[in-house]
Amino acid sequence: MIGYIIRRILVALVITIGIAAITFELLHLISGSPVHEVLGRGAKPAAIAAWNRQHGYDRPLITQFGTYLGQSVATLFKEDAGRSIYLSGSSLVLSLLIALPIGIAQAVKRNSLGDYTVTTITFVLYAMPPFFLGIILIDVFALHLHIFPPLVPSSQTSTGSAIIHPRDYFLPILTLTAVNIASFSRYMRSSALDNLAQDYIRLARAKGLSQRRVLYRHLLRNACLPMIVLVGLSIPDLLAGNLLVEVLFNIQGLGLLFFNALQNGDYPILLAYTVLGGILTVLGNLMADIAVTVADPRIRI
Repeated sequence: MIGYIIRRILVALVITIGIAAITFELLHLISGSPVHEVLGRGAKPAAIAAWNRQHGYDRPLITQFGTYLGQSVATLFKEDAGRSIYLSGSSLVLSLLIALPIGIAQAVKRNSLGDYTVTTITFVLYAMPPFFLGIILIDVFALHLHIFPPLVPSSQTSTGSAIIHPRDYFLPILTLTAVNIASFSRYMRSSALDNLAQDYIRLARAKGLSQRRVLYRHLLRNACLPMIVLVGLSIPDLLAGNLLVEVLFNIQGLGLLFFNALQNGDYPILLAYTVLGGILTVLGNLMADIAVTVADPRIRI
């Protein structure tokens, strides 16, 4: 087990370095040096050479690559990452707490009126873009009911202020949570249905165990195994969803940072965001593999 984890971590490191190297090469091919964005297209060759020398763009590519890694990560995680993690983490935890019981209840009461109703609602939410759902929530809860603010105040520039003022983040968290519930509950329902037909469930019921004990002691653990993989694979999707939600609600996070960089043509930030997406994909797969082997003793490496 330990050897498997070490091998997977080493493979993840190699893949991550490869992703960073490819994005750095793309950066070099696109712009080479951002000197023209700083000094202007009419800058003289002497000024360009001095600026490149001052900022290290005249050094070998391998040296620039090392500097690029350090600067990109430092820029992304300086202030904005904490608010994005808070937004993603809160919505992920809430969606799992709600979606897992809903999925099990649908599986137990399959083909009932409640199952059809929840299925319809989840299909609508699953097909709805987070940006559009956020606009609907703003219109209902902010503009008409005046319960929550439509935008996160620009004065909230730290992660601590976001945690202290959860009311300001209610609508963006609700937006991401609703979309995640739609996805997670469908997968949980399918997994629970598969497990309800297994022999161990029939054996547990034949022993006279209560429905509650059968569901929460035997069914839940086994039905959650596919969910572990799904959560790991959905981590990069949270980054993409954050982009739309952060722009809509004016949250000073990684998504809004990327959006502003896209408008300003800031290639280092754009590609650093791409590297971060690749890292999250690798880490999500790694955590899912390790979590499944820990959760299910039947799996042998």
